[in-house]
Amino acid sequence: MDAKKKEERYHRIAAQLEELLKKDGDTISKMATLVAVLHPKMPHFFWTGFYRLVNTDLIAGPYQGPVACQMLDRSKGVCRACVDRCESIIVPDVEAFPGHIPCDSRSKSEIVIPVHDNNGNLVAVLDVDSDQLNAFDETDRAGLEKIIALLAL
Repeated sequence: MDAKKKEERYHRIAAQLEELLKKDGDTISKMATLVAVLHPKMPHFFWTGFYRLVNTDLIAGPYQGPVACQMLDRSKGVCRACVDRCESIIVPDVEAFPGHIPCDSRSKSEIVIPVHDNNGNLVAVLDVDSDQLNAFDETDRAGLEKIIALLAL
């Protein structure tokens, strides 16, 4: 999918989610809704979900795709790097990322977006995997960051 079409698709998804997420609901419900809308609409998404930061642990939250790692190692992986850096991370080839945690060997590339609450505290990460190398780019980063901002936790 070219960048323009991808950008337009993210815009349409964001508009749909804006309507759905403006209703009151708890955090887990909003995360589940976001993943349920987002995952099937992006053909390069293999696994789409949240890892919630509970104390210092990253615990699987709502997701779609194959079975996930329920808890991630505290010292390695793309999701932990996102938490430590507090910024989005695009990984073109997960095998080349130092400390990558292989929850599913079919995952080839990944993007992880930090999720903050209304006070600016990091509370989770959105993790999206693809079964293709180099599946994510700056269009994905910008689109997903805009969508995550709709959570307003």
